[in-house]
Formats: sequence, C-alpha cells, structure tokens
Amino acid sequence: MVKLGFNPKRMVMWLLVFFFFIPFILSLFSGPLPTGKVGLSQLLIDIKDQKVEKIEVEEEKILVKYKDKPGMVESRKEANESLTEILVAAGIDPTTVNFESKDTSRAKAWSNILEILLPVILTGAIFLFLFKQARGAQDGIFSFGRAKAKLFMKGKQSVTFKDVAGVDEAKQELEEIVDFLKHPKKYTDMGARTPKGVILVGPSGVGKTLLAKAVAGEAGVTFFSIAGSEFMEMLVGVGASRVRDLFESAKRKAPSIIFIDEIDAIGRQRSRSLTGGHDEREQTLNQILVEMDGFTPNEQVIVMAATNRGDLLDPALIRPGRFDRRIVLDMPDIEGRRRILAIHARGKRFDASVDWEKISKRTVGFSGADLENMLNEAAISAARMNKAAIDMKDLEEAALKVKLGPEKKLKQTPDDLKMTAYHEAGHAVVTYLLPAMDPVHRISIVSRGGSLGHTLIPPKTDRYTETRSHLLAQITSLLGGRAAEKLVFKELTGGAANDIARATNIARTMVVKMGMSDLGPISLGTGVELTELGPAWFEQEQISQEMMAKIDTEVKRIIDNASKEAENLLVKNRKKLDLVALSLLEKETLEAEEFEKLMA
Repeated sequence: MVKLGFNPKRMVMWLLVFFFFIPFILSLFSGPLPTGKVGLSQLLIDIKDQKVEKIEVEEEKILVKYKDKPGMVESRKEANESLTEILVAAGIDPTTVNFESKDTSRAKAWSNILEILLPVILTGAIFLFLFKQARGAQDGIFSFGRAKAKLFMKGKQSVTFKDVAGVDEAKQELEEIVDFLKHPKKYTDMGARTPKGVILVGPSGVGKTLLAKAVAGEAGVTFFSIAGSEFMEMLVGVGASRVRDLFESAKRKAPSIIFIDEIDAIGRQRSRSLTGGHDEREQTLNQILVEMDGFTPNEQVIVMAATNRGDLLDPALIRPGRFDRRIVLDMPDIEGRRRILAIHARGKRFDASVDWEKISKRTVGFSGADLENMLNEAAISAARMNKAAIDMKDLEEAALKVKLGPEKKLKQTPDDLKMTAYHEAGHAVVTYLLPAMDPVHRISIVSRGGSLGHTLIPPKTDRYTETRSHLLAQITSLLGGRAAEKLVFKELTGGAANDIARATNIARTMVVKMGMSDLGPISLGTGVELTELGPAWFEQEQISQEMMAKIDTEVKRIIDNASKEAENLLVKNRKKLDLVALSLLEKETLEAEEFEKLMA
C-alpha cells in the first residue's frame, strides 16, 4: 500500500482553483455582466423610440437589451421607485414595454454567505497548510529511523537461477537455502538448524546481487534489498533504529530474505581508536549482531550479504550462528563466460560469423557485468552503423572498449607516433620470444583510455596459480617497451610509467608474500591495510630497517635482471623489432596472425 503524504504543491493548486471557482459561482448568482452603461433619461427616450427589446429589473439596477446591440447595458434608478412608476411619469404605457422584475433576495443571501465564508475558508486553509508542514517536519525527524530497503513482494521477483551462470558452486550452495525456504519441515524434522545468514564474497560484477535476487525468485518469498551505506545518517542511533525496523518488517512478512549489499560499509572490524569517530557505525553493527542472535528457529528469515572486501569484516559478524555460510565468487572461467554470454545474448541479433568460443577465450578476466556491458556496446555499435545484426568486429571492438576505454583520436606528431610504435613493438617482440608467456593477441598504436597504444596478451587458459618463471616473464614483457625506446632512440619516455609500476608490484609480491627470492620462503608483509587505527594498527608485523633494505635490494635485482633480458632479446632481434614497428606505423593495428607472420 502506498502512503499518501502531504503535498504542498497540491495544496497551492487547490487554492488557485478555489479562488478562480468562487468568482465564477458569484457571477452565476449575479446574472450576466453588462457591456456598457446608459442614463435613465436616455433609456426612456430609447423606449419611446422602440429601440429597446427587453428590460430586466434587479432592485435599483436595470439591465437593458437593445435590438441593435449585443449584450446587456446597465442603467440605474432609485431603490424606492418602481420601473412602472417611472414609465408612467414619462408618459409611456408600461404594457408596451417588455420588462420583468427579478427577486434577488436569494442570490444576495448566497452572495452574503459566500462573502462571510470565503475569509473563513482561506484562513482555515492557511492554518491547515502550516499544520501539515509542521507535522511533516516532525514525521521527517521520526522517519530517520525507518529502513530504506527496497521491497520486492512474494512472487514479484522475476530473476531465477536460469538467469545466473558462471557460478555453479555458489548456485549449488544457495539451492539448499531455497529448498529450506520452500520445505522447512523437512529440515526441522531432521533436527537441522535454520541457516541464519549467507555472505557472498567476490570482486565487483561477478553476480552477488543477482544471485541474491535469484534465491528470492526461486523460493518465491519476500525480498528486502538495502545497501550498507543506507543505514548511516548524521544522527547517532539512526543506523541501529533502521536495523530494528528492517528486521521487524522481515519477520512480519516471513518467509523472507534480507539482502545487505556492500555490508563492509557497516560491518568492518570495530576500531580500538580512542577518538570515537566510528560510534555510529559500530552501534549499527552491534544492532545487526543482536538481531541475528535474536532469531528463533522457526522465523524463516534469512540474511544475505555481499561484499568485495571480506578481509575487512568483523569476526563477530561472520562467525557461525550469524553468517553460517561464506560463499566465495570468482571471475568466471571460459565455460562460465560462454554461458553468461548466452544469457545476455537473448533478444539480440547476431551474424552467423560470430564465434562464441573465440569471444569466450579472449575475454579472460571479464566479470559477468563486463560481458553484459560488452554485448550492449556491440549492439549499440551495430545499430549506430545501421547493420542488420551484430558481427564479430562489433564484439571485438566492444571488448576493447570495456577493457581499455573508447578509442581517442589524438593527433600525435610523427616522432611521438614512431616512439609509440616501437614501444608497443618492444612489448610484443619480447613476449613472443619468452617461452613462458602467452601469445600476443593484438598490437595497436590507436590511443584508448589513458594509453597511447596497447598490446593485448590474454591467457590461453584460465590460470589459477602462478609460477616463478611466468611471473619473471611478465616482468620482462612489461619492460620490453622501455627497452625498445632505450635501444632505438637512446631516450626514455613517461609512457613506461605504468609498465614499471606493474612490474615493481609483481616483483615485490614475489619477494614479500610468495617467497620467490633469495630471501627464502618467509612472509614479510601482512597485506592488511592500516585503516582507521583498528586491529591492523596494533597487529602489524614489525620489519626491521635492515630487512626492508634487503627487500628493496631483492626487488631491484629482479627488475634489473628482467630489464637486461628484455634489452638483450631486442638487440638480437632488432630486425624483427623494426619490421613490427614499421607495420604498426602503416596499419596502426596488427592482429595475432599478422604479427606471427612478421615474426616467423
């Protein structure tokens, strides 16, 4: 049911209608409005000349209808004289004149009543307006404590597991939740406890929210959806009040599901800070813990939450008995991407040349949201060019747009363009010559996003672990562009800044986390952010200055060795480097087949 609130605009509209309507009603009582005036003596002359068609008398007012004039003309007489007496005194036979006397006492009475009521109604309307405004402001204060969750009624959620792909393990876990909501007696008879909560952890776009909606759709239960940040306001205590209101609403509509998106906004580890700056968030979190502890076994309310920062959540929140199940979602593999593409391809027209297997292989690292966006961009591109269907070119261009950004028409100077061509050729040639690297898919000097060019090297297969040789090859490949600039132009540019940052990050991870250096198998970093002066501030591992210097030395050694290897490979294959760079200057973009022919 929709609650009708007070609308000031509607009040103003009714007042305007009222003020326009009242004069109209009064005009009905007062008769037609005169179009002019005529003196009494002139009227008598006109009567004698038989110019008058009709006369209406309303007390002292005389309305005259002339034969040759439209409308009524007004004249006046004394109130104590009758028109008959005036006509006789003027020597006119009253029987020859068409006139009638109207009784205006009733109209005057209504007019007097309205004249009295109008100020009363106006004053009352003003007081009502002010009262409503004051009450609305009061309601607004108390409404802070009401949850702002979106409500999807039972049976109104159209999303089901058929609309979800690429997360088979998560679907299997959640199917048990659906079965419990549909057949709770089967589990309670076995002595099983109601699962109170399920938390979905994974990167953005993998389908956490979609899965929660699918659970509600499959189970056919009421679904409450709210973001973690929507609990918070400036007023202290509002978040806890909204939590109570949300859980009370869910219990009233049980069986139901509460879905809290981005729960890390309120569920982070409680701080040990003495500043008190996070009291409101912590009160909100405490109230969630209390509400989840307060469930009785037969209430059939399940809390689902989603986050992409599971490492930041408070241990008390994610312990068994509150969030009983923790489901981790990863980026879809090649088969998952193929099935996701099949779902989002519904309702779109595709050319027969589209190779879905190839698209699935070339979109490694794409989330479900990325794939949906890619297909949408391809459809927009095809429609813009008035094509009958989406073809392979549209899909490949859309994939580049999603991954790297839209193509930019930068007018580079010939020297800058040549530098970019050799930079990208350096990446490609070094990558081709490293056995541990995946094949080059595409090289381009067309500017996209924040880069002047790009070299795409998608993995041949989904990779779930990294080897030392592959990580070192990645670093060498990243430094290939800088090595080409140094070799050909005896100059360095800022275009390698991002390559250097990525290479350094890989090298540091190898040293401090993976034990892939001469320092041995030792973890030298917790990987926990120093945020909010919370537990991480107190528990951060202490690393000596001497060890930090050794880490930096080891990282630099890895980078230097990779840089030298890239330079040596390009020196030995200078002709191949020149050939690829010149081809890029001529064609701007080289696909895998063209590049491999040049390197053969």
